[in-house]
Amino acid sequence: MASTGSNDTRTAAARQRRIQKKIDRKPARKPAARPMQAGARKYPVPPFPRQHYPKPGLERVLEPAPLYDAPFYKGSQKLEGKVALITGGDSGIGRAVAVLFAREGADVAIHHLAEKGDAEVTRKAVEKEGRRCLVLSGDVSKRSVCEKAVARVVDAFGRLDILVNNAAFQIHADRFEDLTEEHFDTTVKTNLYGYFHMAKAAVPHMKSGSAIINTGSVTGIDGSKALVDYSMTKGGIHAFTRALAGNLIGKGIRVNAVAPGPVWTPLNPSDKDAADVSQFGAKTPMKRPAQPEEIAPAYVFLASPQCSSYITGEILPIIGGY
Repeated sequence: MASTGSNDTRTAAARQRRIQKKIDRKPARKPAARPMQAGARKYPVPPFPRQHYPKPGLERVLEPAPLYDAPFYKGSQKLEGKVALITGGDSGIGRAVAVLFAREGADVAIHHLAEKGDAEVTRKAVEKEGRRCLVLSGDVSKRSVCEKAVARVVDAFGRLDILVNNAAFQIHADRFEDLTEEHFDTTVKTNLYGYFHMAKAAVPHMKSGSAIINTGSVTGIDGSKALVDYSMTKGGIHAFTRALAGNLIGKGIRVNAVAPGPVWTPLNPSDKDAADVSQFGAKTPMKRPAQPEEIAPAYVFLASPQCSSYITGEILPIIGGY
C-alpha cells in the first residue's frame, strides 16, 4: 500500500510536468526589437553616421548633437547658494551636469583641456540658467594645474561646495601588445592622478555638507578587453571613492561615484573607429546609448544634501539595463 507521502510526491511531480509542458508549447520570446524610450523626449538610436575625430574630441561636431539641456527637468533649489567645480565640464556629461547644477541654484566652474568652443557653449548655457560660470583650462594630470583651478574658484566665488571629477582619457587597444607605456601613463595620469590632485586641492576648502562626485564607468565593474588601462583606472576610481568617503566622513564631506554605461559624448567618437561609432550603444538592453541629460540628474541627487545626506561611499551604475 502506497504511503500518503508517496502520493504527495507523485502529485507534485505531475504538477511540475504540467507546468513544464505549458511553457514548452509556447514559442521563445524574442528580445524587444525597438530601442527603449522611457524619457520625457525621444532619444537618438543607432545606427549613427560614421564619424571619427581627433582627441580630445569636440561636442559641436558630433552628429547627432548630444542632448544636454534637459528641457523637461524642473529645478527646485536643491543646490541653492552652492559652488561647484566640474572637470571635463565643457561637453558630454560634464556639460549636462553644469546646466542642471545651475538650474538647481549653484554657481559653476567648468574645467577643460583645450576645447574652448565647447566650453563657451557650456558657459552660455549655465548663464542662461541665471547663474555665474567660470571657465578654466589645463591638464588635470598635473598637480599645479589642479591647485590653481581650485584657488581660482575660491577666489572668484568665495567657497567650494561640490567637486565633480569627470575629465577622462580613453583609447581602445584591441591587442594588449599595442598598449604602449605612453598610452598607459596618459590614461592613469588623467583618470587617477587628475581625480587625486583635484580632491587633494579641494578638500581643505570644503565644509561639512560638501560633496565629491567621481565619474566611474561600467568598465570599472565588468572590465573591457579593449580598454585594459581605462577599465583599470575606472575600477581604481570606484575604490578611491569608497576609501576617500571613509577618510572624509569625520569632516562631513560625502564622496560618491556615478558609473555610466555607454553615453553619447565626444569621448567615444574620438576613440572608436567610424564603423563602431555608428553602432554605439546598440548592444545594451535598451539598444541605444544614454544621452548626457539622462545621466546628469544622478549627479544632482548625489550633490544635494536634501536628497542624499545619508549616502557616501556608493557607486551608482547607470548602464541601460545590464
